[in-house]
Amino acid sequence: MKKALDTLARKEGRGTELISLYVPPGRQVSEIVSMLKQEYGTASNIKSNTTRKNVQDAIVKVMQRLKLFKQIPETGLVIFCGAIPQNGPGSEKIETYVIIPPEPINVYLYRCDSRFHTEHLQEFLRERESYGILVMDASSATFAVLKGKRLEIVREVTSGVPGKHRAGGQSARRFERLRDMRIQEYFNRVGKYANEIFLSIPDLKGIILGGPGPTKYDFQKGDYLHYTLKDKIVDVIDTAYSDEQGVEEVMGKAPEIMRKVRYIEEKNIVQEFLYHVGHDTELATYGEEEVRKALEMGAVETLLLSEELDIVRIKVECNACGYTEEHTMKKNEVQAFETSLVNKPCPKCSAPALSVVEEKEIIEDLAEMAEQQNADVEIISTETEEGQMLKKSFGGIAAILRFKLQH
Repeated sequence: MKKALDTLARKEGRGTELISLYVPPGRQVSEIVSMLKQEYGTASNIKSNTTRKNVQDAIVKVMQRLKLFKQIPETGLVIFCGAIPQNGPGSEKIETYVIIPPEPINVYLYRCDSRFHTEHLQEFLRERESYGILVMDASSATFAVLKGKRLEIVREVTSGVPGKHRAGGQSARRFERLRDMRIQEYFNRVGKYANEIFLSIPDLKGIILGGPGPTKYDFQKGDYLHYTLKDKIVDVIDTAYSDEQGVEEVMGKAPEIMRKVRYIEEKNIVQEFLYHVGHDTELATYGEEEVRKALEMGAVETLLLSEELDIVRIKVECNACGYTEEHTMKKNEVQAFETSLVNKPCPKCSAPALSVVEEKEIIEDLAEMAEQQNADVEIISTETEEGQMLKKSFGGIAAILRFKLQH
């Protein structure tokens, strides 16, 4: 989906000719079609003949696609459609893209613009990862969950711990002892709530600990958190407050923390692959052909794909005899390849009837194979030294294996 959205986001139309339609679950198809008919009528007021025709053609295409659905899918429906210039002015071609989101969307949107509005789905992709936030000092603690850009304050607790100045009549030692007991009770309560809140989040990526002063470090050192949560503390930062304002301070620094977390993950994954290559363990392989073979054998534990891969898998078929063959090439080579097929004889029946019947991103193709084999798929950016090495030295396609392959 990320690759598809990046491609759609780069497409541009002439004027405001590109339609973005987001339909949340629960809406009626007939209701949306009725709205589009009204938009078709409104579009008749567009002065430019070309723009008017392109917008109305796109609306008709969207209605045709909508009518293929008896009802809106459980997660909603997104349709992008419009006249995209293929090779300069006058070469526009209507392109339609239908996306059924993997999880429910809550936005209802119809927009005509010079670009496709993919940002709502882009945001949705980012929301899949959750972070726990705990800001605390000796007087209070606040628990929050950050999912994408959505922040939820889950709970706030006060400590009941007295300040450092004792009441009259108490010995200093007794006062300190009572205060330490209260602190321990408070830390136990904070740990209990943190375990309840954060252990219930299935896709928890990490925990960010914040607050003024040393209290957060004292809490981190103790055994108050479940061991799996303790291992997920990705950063401890200083904030001026321990309430909702403290959470907002963490939010300001969170994007950089999350990026750092993903960088560390990516570095570790690629370094594990490099270890197997360097130590000749025979538990790593690379290159499209070798990785594809390993996937077919069910030998891949983790598939590593560079985010920068611009390769596609092409399926060619003979319309006369059904002969098929597959090719891998760079995306910008596809058009020239299609042209080369014109009048080219089929290797099987010699009829000049070869044509491209399927074009698929190599990332999508290999990732689908990996998912069928229950292998992990890691998309590696080129923003780390390791990511650059995966792309340049290993062609951007590599795998860590479950077992050694028999040669």
